[in-house]
Amino acid sequence: MKIVLPGGTGQVGTILDRALSAAGHEVVVLTRRPRRPQDVAWDGATLGPWAETVDGADVVVNLAGRSVSCRYTPENLRAMMDSRVDSARVVGEAIASARRPPKVWLQMSTATIYAHRFDAANDEATGVIGGTESGVPDYWAYSVEIARNWEWAQEEAATPGTRKVALRAAMVMSPDRGGVFDMLSRLARLGLGGPVAGGGQYVSWIHDEDFVRAVEFLIAREDVEGAVNLAAPGPLPQREFMRVLRRAWGVPVGLPASRWMAEVGAFVLRSDTELLLKSRRVVSGRLEDAGFAFAWSGWEGAAGDLVRRARVGRGLSRSSPRP
Repeated sequence: MKIVLPGGTGQVGTILDRALSAAGHEVVVLTRRPRRPQDVAWDGATLGPWAETVDGADVVVNLAGRSVSCRYTPENLRAMMDSRVDSARVVGEAIASARRPPKVWLQMSTATIYAHRFDAANDEATGVIGGTESGVPDYWAYSVEIARNWEWAQEEAATPGTRKVALRAAMVMSPDRGGVFDMLSRLARLGLGGPVAGGGQYVSWIHDEDFVRAVEFLIAREDVEGAVNLAAPGPLPQREFMRVLRRAWGVPVGLPASRWMAEVGAFVLRSDTELLLKSRRVVSGRLEDAGFAFAWSGWEGAAGDLVRRARVGRGLSRSSPRP
């Protein structure tokens, strides 16, 4: 198959590019900084010669959007919104103008669209969309608005010949440098991976191999469209999530952090505390109902595999042993 990955140079794009290319597919990456023969220049906002790569492609997986690993200033929040909505809009325009449109358009979204909650997991059928919770910072609602507009840009695109799926993905865990697992592992190995603000907030995640397998599954399943959660069945409270990760690294102690300490740490890391404090209790109802079986359903086995791969430099391999 010919698969086009707009915004395919980030962590998730690199995972998909690597795996899909290894599986024998023709992968084209749309990027602002093309460096390889398979890279094609685009600006993520306007139609251009890059749209020719979409015409005749089998699949488009749009991953474009400014990284959330930054301070949530008004300027950065606006950049997150614009980069996601503009890229989804212009991908829709390219598909709509194609003589031979792709069969399926998978659009990256986020599990952050769901409410901050502890009492029950959010699936696609019964999950609560966030933005109106009490007792949380007002700007968290803007993150939900970004996700809603991101999905709406895909939904309203006039592409009747192309099936559309929005990937409400949890944090994708891989041993690649610079990803979320790498960052959390550094904290754990430094002895800083303890409970944050009590650690009761839930962490949802998905192993990189299951993420790739879920994308392949959704490409093949012509009967699935709309929003689909990509999250392992076992979200954990943050204190337990980090305890398991520390154990995998052989680190016995993780210093706890209060809310104000988390604020200081996030400032130093040029990140934001929403990534640490929001309770993302999300599970994949539709994937499992459609017959998808997670290879890495429990965090203990997944963390052990990821640590093994990180230790021996196997971030480029998909052939690690199953739990």
